[in-house]
Amino acid sequence: MLKTMFPRIERESSALGFGCMRLPTTADGRIDEAKAVEMIRRGIDRGVRYVDTAYPYHGGESERLVGKALKDGYRDRVLLATKLPCWAVNTHEDMMRILDEQLEKLQVDHVDFYLLHALGKDRYHKMKELDFMSFMEEALRQGKIRYPAFSFHDDYAAFHEILHDYDWTMCQVQMNILDDENQACVKGIQEAGRLGVGVVVMEPLRGGKLVDVPADAREAFSASGRGWSPAEWGLRWLWDQPEVTCVLSGMNSLGMVEENCRVAGEARVGELGEADFATLERAKEAINASMRVGCTGCGYCMPCPRGVDIPALFRCYNHMYTEGKNAGRSEYWQTVSLRKERAFARQCVGCGTCERHCPQGIAIREQIHIADRELRPLPWRIAGDVARAWAVR
Repeated sequence: MLKTMFPRIERESSALGFGCMRLPTTADGRIDEAKAVEMIRRGIDRGVRYVDTAYPYHGGESERLVGKALKDGYRDRVLLATKLPCWAVNTHEDMMRILDEQLEKLQVDHVDFYLLHALGKDRYHKMKELDFMSFMEEALRQGKIRYPAFSFHDDYAAFHEILHDYDWTMCQVQMNILDDENQACVKGIQEAGRLGVGVVVMEPLRGGKLVDVPADAREAFSASGRGWSPAEWGLRWLWDQPEVTCVLSGMNSLGMVEENCRVAGEARVGELGEADFATLERAKEAINASMRVGCTGCGYCMPCPRGVDIPALFRCYNHMYTEGKNAGRSEYWQTVSLRKERAFARQCVGCGTCERHCPQGIAIREQIHIADRELRPLPWRIAGDVARAWAVR
């Protein structure tokens, strides 16, 4: 495993971090505890030194699972990070109350990195008004946290403001070959590097978009002669950048743990050349041309008050254009329409709750109906059109 160092604090980390937002689940949607604990410990045994969770992951159960996984001496071997759910903070006192709840769930007396979760310009101004800075100082004084940090979803201007407004130790940003000019963007992480702020990358494979790539992108990668999978290309591009301290992967199988640890042991800063960057550009163009909705599957939009499974809907919609329309429709039928409680887009009442929490800024209310119409086989669409026509009459 490639070892890295967080600047200024001189704490050793690893190039690969274990992200605990997409842990394996059972048929009823609960975390498969035995598999998840085994995976996290396998990663640590293979050299992972950074574990990331958050208050809302897996419906609030991720922190409990991580606490169990880090028993038996594993806690002492890693840097542990969790996040304050800023959207749930309404008073200054809420911050310490929530932190104490998280420490109890994690079964620890402190976390290393404590992040303000999913900051954008408006949310950051709200947290400033509630005086998050004095909360951070008090939590540091009490030894409940070691290093203040933030995770980010907004544009570069907002990132620049937040980065320069407080003495952060680390920032967590969305970055991958499709987002090099979006959100914080490459110049943002370079700026963080100049300030001595560590950079942790989330969504390195864009929620799987850099795993199941269209044929044209696969051909571009194959023609390079490198022999790397699309996912490996995505990870190596990030590790090629000297400002990146750690790349989080939401691993959900032992095979993924082993493969990512292998790649993290081989990758090096500055290993990519001009031909490699040209390959990445060709693949990027092919992926962008096929993608319909830029959903990463993070689930921040969930739960929908009306039961619509938004990430599943967008995943199937994108698969129609990367793997074929029949594949996308078949998956939609199996994952949405055959449920005991169905999750069709037409159940949406337009409340907008999802859009307020979407880090990608997707016009969800509009896009889910477009996606649903394309995903339904022709007889479904005709029946739906007839029903709407009769409703108008």
